[in-house]
Amino acid sequence: MSSRTAADDAGPFRTDPLDRSAVAAVALVTLFTVALGTAQLTAAKVLALPLPFSLPVVGAEILLPGAALAYALTFLASDCYAELYGRRATQVVVNVAFLANFLVLALVWSTLAAPGVDPEVSAAFQTALGPAANVVAGSLLAYVVSQNWDVFVFHAIRDRTGEAMLWLRNIGSTATSQAIDTAIFVGVAFYAAPLLLGVGPVFDPPALLALGLGQYLLKLAIALLDTPLVYLIVGAVRN
Repeated sequence: MSSRTAADDAGPFRTDPLDRSAVAAVALVTLFTVALGTAQLTAAKVLALPLPFSLPVVGAEILLPGAALAYALTFLASDCYAELYGRRATQVVVNVAFLANFLVLALVWSTLAAPGVDPEVSAAFQTALGPAANVVAGSLLAYVVSQNWDVFVFHAIRDRTGEAMLWLRNIGSTATSQAIDTAIFVGVAFYAAPLLLGVGPVFDPPALLALGLGQYLLKLAIALLDTPLVYLIVGAVRN
């Protein structure tokens, strides 16, 4: 048997090239890493989403980093993966993806550092893609803590409920981990890092509270809305 044939026979698709479990595993890991890479590149832009009404503390608009939607997709992917493939496999995905963050940053920084033909284009790239140190520090710390917490809580609930009540572990794990993520990211990126490193603006407590609460409410809404999608994905793979 050739080495190529042996390698083909050892792959996840050795029994069926369209095996749903293997395809879903690859698709969910791809979704997780693409969303995470997108979040890393878009985190520096602060969005202002208008509301049809005014909320206490938050006001008439929600302030949140541009990465919010992309980052929310990572929790959808990790919860589906955790339900289908278990805690240990999900922790591997989460922590390997954390290391991949540094590859993304290295590639972006090396591209920005390389000389460009057009100075205006180079300046535009630097403005759009140059990650600020405070945002990088906040996003990396928030990610590694909140994602591992998400996996832990998801399986702590699953240990008590079995395969029933998927909605509870999806919402419960995401709601708590997004709260941790928001608190760490906002606190580090817009207060601690600017104060200690002297990079970026230092937000005052009311602004920090408004920024954190607004984006957490949006993340919580996404967690509630994506629950039917989690059921759909898990059901499609299992059935």
